[in-house]
Amino acid sequence: MKTFIKVEANLQLKDLTTQHLALICNELATLRLQADLTLAPKMPHFANKPYPIGRCREIRDEMFNLLQVALQQSQKPGLSLLRDGISQGHVIKKAWGSLRDEYFQNALIFGPWYIDVANDTVNANKPRVEMLPLATSQFSAITSFAQFTKIARSYWQVDIYKNDICPALAPYMPLLCVGKNGVSWLAAANDDMLSLAVDSQFEASIAILNTLPSPPEHIKARWANVLASSNNNPFLANHGNPVNYCRQYQQSLHHPDIAQRDGAVIAYSSLPKSL
Repeated sequence: MKTFIKVEANLQLKDLTTQHLALICNELATLRLQADLTLAPKMPHFANKPYPIGRCREIRDEMFNLLQVALQQSQKPGLSLLRDGISQGHVIKKAWGSLRDEYFQNALIFGPWYIDVANDTVNANKPRVEMLPLATSQFSAITSFAQFTKIARSYWQVDIYKNDICPALAPYMPLLCVGKNGVSWLAAANDDMLSLAVDSQFEASIAILNTLPSPPEHIKARWANVLASSNNNPFLANHGNPVNYCRQYQQSLHHPDIAQRDGAVIAYSSLPKSL
């Protein structure tokens, strides 16, 4: 027998009950099936593992887009609860951060709620969608490169070195990750970690650079071959001390320099994503 849940008019977002949350999650899980039909054929594998493993960002982004349409059109009671929350002034926001310092996670934040629409991207046997109070979800922003490094080492199964292969980029991306297969890449080129570097006046970058070793010589040689053809982009110089570059940028920046940040990102984008 079906259980019908009465949705009260003007119910405050903070007052959602367990039954309300189950209703919302069920309707989001149905919407997630639509997202899977779009994404799974485009990205069937990630690191030799089948979809949806490792695709939390892509799924979160697709679900965010689908929600913009569904919240305008659907009259289903669970989505109506979300729409009521929006009418109360709350905003559904994309978020990226640490989940229990075990994983990097992409999620949605809606007022006092954490909504994981890609809850099965580490363990495919878990429910697709989970909604928890943000205060008890153990989801939080990443506040240091040391925290990022700790999570990356265990979650991605990588070794991490200081970025002295491309030291002029190191103030923004101070890390070089090396997988078990020897493939390496610069980290972390996302808005959150770039903001951490810039907002700290590169002190966060200096702190981690001073604790990490240089990468093995064969990795450095591999990157040097690529950087040799970088068309003299100053961000892609393969000589110098990364901490000195941090100090240099500190002296020239009395406020965040968006143009310089964008220049660093453009230079990074011209490099192979992994090598």
